[in-house]
Amino acid sequence: MHCQPSATLKVYNWLKIKQTCLLCDEQVDTPLPLCAGCEAELPWLGAHCQVCALPLAVDGLTCGSCLKRPPPFGRVEAPWRYGFPIDALINRFKHQARWPIGRLLGELLARHLAHAFNEGLPRPDLLLPVPLSPKRQRQRGFNQAQMLAEVLSRALQVAQRSDWLMRIGDPPAQQKLDAAARRRNLRGAFTLSPIARPSGLHLALIDDVLTTGATAQQLARLLMRAGAVRVDVYCLARTPAPGDD
Repeated sequence: MHCQPSATLKVYNWLKIKQTCLLCDEQVDTPLPLCAGCEAELPWLGAHCQVCALPLAVDGLTCGSCLKRPPPFGRVEAPWRYGFPIDALINRFKHQARWPIGRLLGELLARHLAHAFNEGLPRPDLLLPVPLSPKRQRQRGFNQAQMLAEVLSRALQVAQRSDWLMRIGDPPAQQKLDAAARRRNLRGAFTLSPIARPSGLHLALIDDVLTTGATAQQLARLLMRAGAVRVDVYCLARTPAPGDD
């Protein structure tokens, strides 16, 4: 029919479509919806603890907490400090189900990890998203850590399993608690599913933000006791120490 556009015109129009930056709304010609200017202005982590990624004044050091009490995980990898606009983007992804933002952040995290692997960071055998309680996942509609793990799995060609770690009960949200309360809140909060086989594997936990590290420590300890040879943590952002701007 003459009223229908030709296949050639359809393809041409599709190829001419440009993405817009999710931060400034300007058109971009890059594969990801983020312009170079906005990407450069993100709060990149900079100097940090070589174990837990806590922001520090000098790079290449280990923070006092990790020296005094080494955590059960091997290393935290995070591209950003938890600050504007990353904090706003994570909250919109997590609490408003803005999935395009989640996919963008996941792709940028994958790029960061690919560079780290090229620089000598050991590649894990498996990615494990931090689980939500069943009630909270029903309320939210999705697990943001699982979505990030799926993006990373595709980009890095590392398998992921969302059915190995289970959260028991429905404790209060960690964001509302201080460090000591977070640790108490997590006692007995996680378990391994019957199908989990972590023995002999290098595993990486996937989460959105690392604050005190209480969740990562509980899960890493659980996996190491079950025979994992190493557990790392990959997240989008690391919070600074309390009172540190």
